[in-house]
Amino acid sequence: MRSLENHVAVVTGASQGIGRAIALGLAAKQVALVLVARNSTALQEVAERARSSSPCVGCHAVDLTTDEAIMGIRESLSSQLNGLDVLVHCAGAFSIGDLQTASVEELDRLYRANVRMPYLLTQSLLPMLKRRKGQIVFVNSSQGLQARAQVGQYAATQHALKAMADSLRDEVNTDGVRVLSVYPGRTATPRMEAIFRIEGREYKPELLLQPEDVAEVVINALVLPATAEITNISLRPLAKSY
Repeated sequence: MRSLENHVAVVTGASQGIGRAIALGLAAKQVALVLVARNSTALQEVAERARSSSPCVGCHAVDLTTDEAIMGIRESLSSQLNGLDVLVHCAGAFSIGDLQTASVEELDRLYRANVRMPYLLTQSLLPMLKRRKGQIVFVNSSQGLQARAQVGQYAATQHALKAMADSLRDEVNTDGVRVLSVYPGRTATPRMEAIFRIEGREYKPELLLQPEDVAEVVINALVLPATAEITNISLRPLAKSY
C-alpha cells in the first residue's frame, strides 16, 4: 500500500461533516494539510485536532466561490509547501425546490459553488498534482447518479461534477494522476440534519452513514498501490430511515 506520510493535501469543506472527517483521517496518516472552509472558528478547531498528528496544518477561511480565494490557495502552496499530492473536494451548496418554482438565481448559486468552484480550483492546482503524480477526490452525492423530486437544481450540478471528474480522469491518467468520485447516500452531517428538518422527518443520525465511514473509504482508495485506480464508489446507509 502507498504511504501518505509527508504528502500534502488540500481539503475543502474541512470545517464539518465529511470534509472534517477526511481531514482528520489524513492527519492521522501524517499528511501535511491545507484546510479550506468559510467558518473560521470551526476550521481552527479542526486544525488544532489535526496538529496532534499532522506535520503541518494551514488554514484558509475563505469563500471559494471567489476567484481570489482560489488564487490565494495556489500561491500559498507554491511558496510554503512547494507541491501538492492530494486534492479533496468536499465544499458545496445545497437547496430544495421544485422546478416550477425554484429560481434561476438559485441555480446560478449552486452552479458557482458546485461546478465552477471545483473546476477552477482543480484547474489551478493541476500542474502541481501532475508533477507529484497526485490524486483528486470529488465527494459527490447519490443525487449525482439518480435525481429525486425537488432537488433537480442541486442534482444537475452533481451530474455536472460527475462529468467533470470522468473527463478529467481520461485526461490525466497518462500523467499518473488518479481521479476518484465518491457518491455517499444520506450521511450524519449538519447539512443532513437541516434537510431532515425541512422534510419534516425525525433525524436519527445513528441510522445514517457516518462521516468517518466515508473518510475511511476515501483514504483506503488513496493508499492503493499506483498500479490500480478506483474510479467511482457508491455508499449508502445499511439501515434505511427515510
